[in-house]
Amino acid sequence: MLTPVPSKPHTSLARVLEDLGDVLLESIAGGRSARRHLGGVVIHDPLDESEFPAQAVVLGVGVREPDEVVRLLHDLGRQGAAALVVRSPVAATPEVRHAADRSGVALLGLTRGASWAQLAALLRTLLAEEDVGDVSPQTLGGMPSGDLFALANAVAALLDAPVTIEDRSSRVLAFSGRQDEADQSRVETILGRQVPERFTRSMERDGVFERLYRDSGPVYIYPGRYDASMTVPRVALAVRAGDEVLGSIWAAVPGQLSEERTQALVDAAKLVALHMLRLRAGADVERRLRADLVSTALEGGAGAPEAIARLGLLGQPAIVLAMGLLGDPGQASAPEDDLRLATDRQRIADALAMHLSAVQPRSAVALVGDVAYGIVPMPGSQADCQERSIRVASTFLERTGRRVAAAIGIGPLAIDGSGLRGSRDGADRTLRVLLANGGARRVATVEDVHVDALMLELADLAAARGDVAVGPVARLLDYDSQHQAQLVHTLRCWLDAFGDVVAASSAAYVHPNTFRYRLRRVAEVGELNLDDPGERFAAMLQLRLLPRTDLGGTGPTAATDG
Repeated sequence: MLTPVPSKPHTSLARVLEDLGDVLLESIAGGRSARRHLGGVVIHDPLDESEFPAQAVVLGVGVREPDEVVRLLHDLGRQGAAALVVRSPVAATPEVRHAADRSGVALLGLTRGASWAQLAALLRTLLAEEDVGDVSPQTLGGMPSGDLFALANAVAALLDAPVTIEDRSSRVLAFSGRQDEADQSRVETILGRQVPERFTRSMERDGVFERLYRDSGPVYIYPGRYDASMTVPRVALAVRAGDEVLGSIWAAVPGQLSEERTQALVDAAKLVALHMLRLRAGADVERRLRADLVSTALEGGAGAPEAIARLGLLGQPAIVLAMGLLGDPGQASAPEDDLRLATDRQRIADALAMHLSAVQPRSAVALVGDVAYGIVPMPGSQADCQERSIRVASTFLERTGRRVAAAIGIGPLAIDGSGLRGSRDGADRTLRVLLANGGARRVATVEDVHVDALMLELADLAAARGDVAVGPVARLLDYDSQHQAQLVHTLRCWLDAFGDVVAASSAAYVHPNTFRYRLRRVAEVGELNLDDPGERFAAMLQLRLLPRTDLGGTGPTAATDG
């Protein structure tokens, strides 16, 4: 039985403006309250009528004209949104301000040079939108566990300087306020969530990172040496957990820190290490927790309703997607290949989770065994839910390309949580057909592959009972094996071509006269009446149930004519 866990404190609009306001966001017109908790991040699409969480932050990509902003503010107010973000500069006309006040939706501006992807990633980090439970202690050192933004602000207050917390690859994990007190290079770093490569390359050549990761004390970097846009000195300190370097703290300071502030930075690095370790462990624990919840919800049974409720999917119509990697699962491979395959599965499952969260924020994705399952809520009309699910899956596979070849099977619509097991079974059946066909199709619904799925299940039944080919097909297989002939392949090509000898001979890569001769031998050796529909159907069914390796040649061969 899954036991409830206390939910994580939510982030308010005031907190977002405090953390991101210096660099990314500006307040244009205020809503009714900046203290209310935010419910998620949504990208505005005028053609999409999907519902979104209450108190959402809506990213108005491409919304520019004041009249358009006014209309959208009123629409979002009726839907319970908390804020609308548009690209700066935007004209704060009296009509715009009045619409923001009347709708209760705050209007924010995204600074030039920042991308919508950066903003969405930062907001989701702050909102912890995908949390399904609090898997860590509430506080570490008086700070909310894993809240690196709050910690960065605390360190900035101790040092009286703007601070960033970065990982080993110089990616910005969190930053404090007051970044406008630094220089242009710091602004560029914050906007890109990454230290520019020209800085990292020159600092590597100068041995900065070697000193940073070797020394236990702070390392000073002075302006003018690496780039003209760096005008304020930096002090950096490695964040360690034992002998492992987790990342670093960087502060833009006017000069050398005092002894007291140096000690404060050293002490802060120890606390940052605890939070970074908690984040790393928490991510693993949360991934396992989500996988358990998704698996329990899809299995059905007594624990399913509670799992569905914790995933936020109770009472919602939904469709299950099943995604697997194309390839032969039975092929022997080296241990390193198995590891790479497992990594590919997890990476593409994470990519699917990100894609579905943008399409439908309440989607739940987890890797269960070798298959990544996605539970996608389908609000609104149920008439086009299959079409919408195909569009979602196809768009994802188009974006991932062929780097990691995958296929997605789509189950039938589950009206509520009790139908998720059936939707999962349908998605599994569909995925099996797609994988068996080697990627000829990469997306399908269970209705699309109904007959192919039945054939696979019939083949399973025959294999489980130990059934083997009998009658004409058995005689042809035996003859081919003894004489290296192509009679089974000839029969298959003829049946597939509905008796068209020209088309069948082309598929068999032989002259039509040669094919006619072989077809006569099929009738003679197999004792098969090709004019009898019942015998033709029996032969076709047995050929479909046989493994491909038992069916003879599939291309030009030098086999005898029998």
